[in-house]
Amino acid sequence: MEIADLLKLQTQVLWAAFAVAVAFGFIAQRTHFCTMGAISDVVNMGDWTRMRMWGMAVGVAMAGFYAMAWLGWIDPGKTLYTSGRVIWLSALVGGALFGFGMVLASGCGSKTLVRIGAGSLKSVVVFFVMGLAAFATLRGVFGVLRVNTVDKAAVDLSVGSSAIPVWISSGFGLDPALTGLLMALLVGGALVLWALVGPEFRTFNNLLAGLGLGLVIALMWWVSGRLGFVAEHPETLEAVYLGSNSGRMESLTFTAPMAYTLDWLIFFSDTSKLLTFGVVTVVGVVVGSLACSLIEGSFRWEGFHGTQDTALHIAGGACMGIGGVTALGCTVGQGLSGLSTLSITSVIAVAGIVLGAVASLRFQMWLLDRE
Repeated sequence: MEIADLLKLQTQVLWAAFAVAVAFGFIAQRTHFCTMGAISDVVNMGDWTRMRMWGMAVGVAMAGFYAMAWLGWIDPGKTLYTSGRVIWLSALVGGALFGFGMVLASGCGSKTLVRIGAGSLKSVVVFFVMGLAAFATLRGVFGVLRVNTVDKAAVDLSVGSSAIPVWISSGFGLDPALTGLLMALLVGGALVLWALVGPEFRTFNNLLAGLGLGLVIALMWWVSGRLGFVAEHPETLEAVYLGSNSGRMESLTFTAPMAYTLDWLIFFSDTSKLLTFGVVTVVGVVVGSLACSLIEGSFRWEGFHGTQDTALHIAGGACMGIGGVTALGCTVGQGLSGLSTLSITSVIAVAGIVLGAVASLRFQMWLLDRE
């Protein structure tokens, strides 16, 4: 492959990623998909409807990911989530911090982008705070703190992967690809069945959210891991995933990409700063949400209600930026993309996010009682 062909393919990959992200933003706005809202509904009202959306999306994404792995289209070991090093404390602490912050900020990273598309100026502020905090945790002062504290608590797995199917196949001498497919069909199928069992769940919007967003995550794995994979770069002669920030196969995640988006905007005139998978997906979600809100007539400008509202959203954005990078992902990054790989690290991170969100909901109730 010549350099010109490589650049052409990279452009195709970025446009494909943008288009899939637009679909994510459109569906999320249309169906009111929100992980924070799902947890809040369960805690405050005992309503599991939006949680069933989330469960179905995970199940569909999981089945799609391992079906492609079984077909040989993608390599499940080439993701950030299936690394052989389980940073369990980072996942737990970072997840809890992210979960606490997303409640304060009225939504996670993906919901922040969706709300921007629907006219929320509050979410614009959260975006900038979250992106700045994420950048400081990737390469700045919080990054130094992260590396020298929670990242040190890790377990290096002898099988070389944190994906649960790899553990099982290694222990019983089974084919990893087939084991992954069977596990994904079993676990993912159970999640889809659990979602469908609730009679109140079986509406068009709920099914669109669960099935549509699950397929979006799986499709993004295909774009990055199949369309964007080049076995031999013409200059380095090494395998490469085009447009990837991490150097690995990627699906949707929004914490670190917010930092990369700010970096790209600030240093736009620097020719070394190129558009990447993360940047185009951040923009794509906003565009998709904007399109949906304009079509539905639901676009509304929204601002802060007062000093406390402003302070809570700023604090929430900072917590999400720091926590999301520390945990290697957000409610979409670890919650949908990560869980679709059946990674033990993702399971820990999601548990942390839920614990943090519940604690934050209790904190908000305390604030209301105090007032």
